[in-house]
Amino acid sequence: GEVAAALAIDAITSFIRRSAEDIDFSWPYGIDRALSYDANRLRTAIHLANRKIFRAAESNDDFSGMGTTIVAMLVSGQNMAVGHVGDSRLYLMRAGTLQQLTADDSWAATILAHDPRLNASDIAKHPMRNVLTNVLGAREQVDVHLSEHVLLPGDTILLCSDGLHGAVDAVTLASMIAGQPDVDHLSRQLVEAALE
Repeated sequence: GEVAAALAIDAITSFIRRSAEDIDFSWPYGIDRALSYDANRLRTAIHLANRKIFRAAESNDDFSGMGTTIVAMLVSGQNMAVGHVGDSRLYLMRAGTLQQLTADDSWAATILAHDPRLNASDIAKHPMRNVLTNVLGAREQVDVHLSEHVLLPGDTILLCSDGLHGAVDAVTLASMIAGQPDVDHLSRQLVEAALE
């Protein structure tokens, strides 16, 4: 996972930088006309990351089966494009309300949540609840979830892995974010809360 995450970050940042500086580049995954230019940049970057991880896993037995989750945003003015794969999340804190803008690619969110025989308590204890249904690097093609949002003054954005949202509930996250305007201090508090 550590290797896959490093490869993903490298591929995504490389393409985002290149596509910002040079408009004459290729779109190996095509253009989705329903998305903005920035959302297409993010979509392509995440697909390139998947390809890089998948190829690294194919070419090195030590990396066989590796994968990672990703959540990323690209902001231009007040417009935010969000892309994610897996169960890493993006939250928006607006006017005191915390809203999760991504949906997990986990067994709990995609399979168990639709089983009418199970309630929230059953899902929370289910042995397969944390199994991921979509990650970067596991398959040659990946489903990238994209959304676009307009930011307002005072909005706070939190990007995190299940290391945070799996350990600290949404009510506590909202309380911590609302009570701490210093994002550097807030990030340290969030890590400490997750470790506790």
